[in-house]
Amino acid sequence: MMTERPRLTPAMADVRRAVRENLSDLSPDAVVLVALSGGPDSLALAAGLAFEAPRAGLLAGAVIVDHGLQEGSDVVADNTAEQARALGLDPVVIRRVKVVAASGPEADARSARYDALHTVASELGAVAVLLGHTLDDQAETVLLGLTRGSGATSLAGMSEVNGIYRRPLLSIRRTETVAACEDQGLIAWNDPHNQDSSYTRVRIRHEVMPVLEHQLGPGVAEALARTAEQLKQDAEVLDTLVAEIMPTVMIPLLGETGQPQRATLEISSLESLPAALLNRVIRRSALDVFRVSLSAVHTNSIARLVTDWHGQGELHVPGIRVERQGAQLVLTASSSTPTEA
Repeated sequence: MMTERPRLTPAMADVRRAVRENLSDLSPDAVVLVALSGGPDSLALAAGLAFEAPRAGLLAGAVIVDHGLQEGSDVVADNTAEQARALGLDPVVIRRVKVVAASGPEADARSARYDALHTVASELGAVAVLLGHTLDDQAETVLLGLTRGSGATSLAGMSEVNGIYRRPLLSIRRTETVAACEDQGLIAWNDPHNQDSSYTRVRIRHEVMPVLEHQLGPGVAEALARTAEQLKQDAEVLDTLVAEIMPTVMIPLLGETGQPQRATLEISSLESLPAALLNRVIRRSALDVFRVSLSAVHTNSIARLVTDWHGQGELHVPGIRVERQGAQLVLTASSSTPTEA
């Protein structure tokens, strides 16, 4: 462990305060882990957790996921583990994973990372895993959603608490995490992927955001984060309404395997819904019954079978065939090619 306590600085204090507030609802002796990449955000978070956990009676450790996608990633993982142990975190687990190509490099690495985090958390009985996303990450997420034409749920950005995952630093700027690391003598690793402009998020971070700040003045990132919070509040209300509506409008039908393979939605009930609720009912049906996440384009195509019915034939979206049969909208599992919008 570190023997010399660094002088408290504003950046260190802000990170510690954010961690303390985020963990205030946990019971003593609970196990909390930090997902530690070695970058400044997660490293500052790890230091904040190492300081606050003992004072709250919590047991704090770290999980380092080595994706094996870059030469020397094992060395980075080992060096990061050494710093975590020096901070006093225990246990410190390095989990090496194999990234399977499926949806794209970023999504595939993310899937492997979360699988590893979930597994380690289960093994150690952790009640929370802290993630180092900052206010800047939240702002970038909102901009990404805008470029994709996403709805309010997507534009609401990342939640501070989502199951076992917690993001204490969503009110902290990236410049503060860098300063917090420097103030404590921590050596952060700078991921080369964060400079690769082939990734949309990197272009937003290094090209789009600086232009917005220059042209519109400072505070753009904070404004985007506030927008996410306001939309999150709206989305929570709408999602609560949809949860109440679902049992009255949808009837799932179990297949031979016991898994839902078909669902029917009552047209008369759907027709009276505002568009915001109708679209959510459709997306919720696809997700709950078929484990399919529909895009806005596919959701709108299905909604038109309710709101703009003029005898259209069946519609195919990824994993689902949709057809209007009399007074019902029938969704059936399908492997057919999606209908062009």
